[in-house]
Amino acid sequence: MSKRKYFGTDGIRGLVGEHPITPEFVLKLGWAAGRVLSKVGTKKVMIGKDTRISGYMLETALESGLIAAGIDVDLLGPMPTPAVAYLPNTFRAEAGIVISASHNPYYDNGIKFFSSEGQKLSDEVELAIEAKIDVPMTCVESDKLGKATRITDAAGRYIEFCKSRFPRHLSLKGFKIVLDCANGATYHIAPNVFRELGAQVYEIAVEPDGLNINDGCGATSTDFMRKAVLDLKADFGIALDGDGDRIMMVDHTGYLVDGDEIVYMIARDALKNGRLKGGVVGTLMSNLGLEVALQKLGIPFARANVGDRYVMSMLLERGWEIGGENSGHVLNLSHASTGDGIIAGLQVLTALVTSEMTLFELRKGMTKYPQRLINVRYKKDNDPLEHDEVQAEIDKVSEQLADEGRVLIRKSGTEPVIRVMVEGKDSAIVEAAAQQIADKVESFS
Repeated sequence: MSKRKYFGTDGIRGLVGEHPITPEFVLKLGWAAGRVLSKVGTKKVMIGKDTRISGYMLETALESGLIAAGIDVDLLGPMPTPAVAYLPNTFRAEAGIVISASHNPYYDNGIKFFSSEGQKLSDEVELAIEAKIDVPMTCVESDKLGKATRITDAAGRYIEFCKSRFPRHLSLKGFKIVLDCANGATYHIAPNVFRELGAQVYEIAVEPDGLNINDGCGATSTDFMRKAVLDLKADFGIALDGDGDRIMMVDHTGYLVDGDEIVYMIARDALKNGRLKGGVVGTLMSNLGLEVALQKLGIPFARANVGDRYVMSMLLERGWEIGGENSGHVLNLSHASTGDGIIAGLQVLTALVTSEMTLFELRKGMTKYPQRLINVRYKKDNDPLEHDEVQAEIDKVSEQLADEGRVLIRKSGTEPVIRVMVEGKDSAIVEAAAQQIADKVESFS
């Protein structure tokens, strides 16, 4: 397989104003995607975006490129990533494109593509688009240009889809929920979903201004939600990220329930109700406690490379349905074609309501091993992992931990960050070991 030039593990992403996240490149990308997709029968594409300020600029550029290639465009406006994966099938479009940098700050942005089946494009299609970017741009004849239409009822359709994933005979009446929408794409959707299912919803971070997406809120900054849960004496809290494909939860005691625990609760409930198909896919970053807890239930567990793309690939390969990452990406292919924070939350609440337990009680059964993750940012032209001294430090710590823990060092697929993760039985040893490696990586960054 040829090496990708622009596409990473989660589409094309970068700093706004720097290649490739510029109006010129995104115009060409839209045209190239239109040319490639039109050859496989695509005549209409849907575009959604999150709430960051650069979305307007990139949406216009992408729209223009697609239209120049003869593709009709449906504009969805602010819309969660999983909604853009779902809606093309509803509107009989052949593809969906999301303008979003997910959990990243407002000054980053990116482009993600979904097929009409709601899954990310194949490697072959992405490589074909990349090849087309490198040829001169042309324009179809005027009578073959695409047309643009703004869709006004997309949010309502997606709200109804989410609600349909919660059993009709159940209700959230009586629950007090804190809902943190990260000032992102779910701000006008998630509160309606949970409220219309009967819950008393206290919504926070639902006032996007283009700059405050993921800023001290959402699934990557959960202290805001945790404080609100404790102050309001809520039953639990749910935090989504900027594009709605991640979820974190907090129980009434303020304990943070991460993606590994959410996957565990969903899988255990599926097993209990005879709906579990095969096993569960995690990643190299999944806590060892998840693997041990599933093993006790007799549920097979496999680890994929980090990234929901790889979790999805392994699920499809094995014919399984449930998987996810500790960062909050949760997949259940019997409910949605991609990771969906709202729907994952509803699955947990289904188990909570039917079991008549609190979230505090529901999460019991899995004990997380102490794990420390340190992100070290580096300059793009200087890879610290290429230095022998860094590798020697990693090997040294791994030998010290022996069978009492594990070390995982990986580069982010979306930003110039090296993730240093150490896991083991003793939290003090884990903390010291992670810091030891991170300091060495940083010294060469």
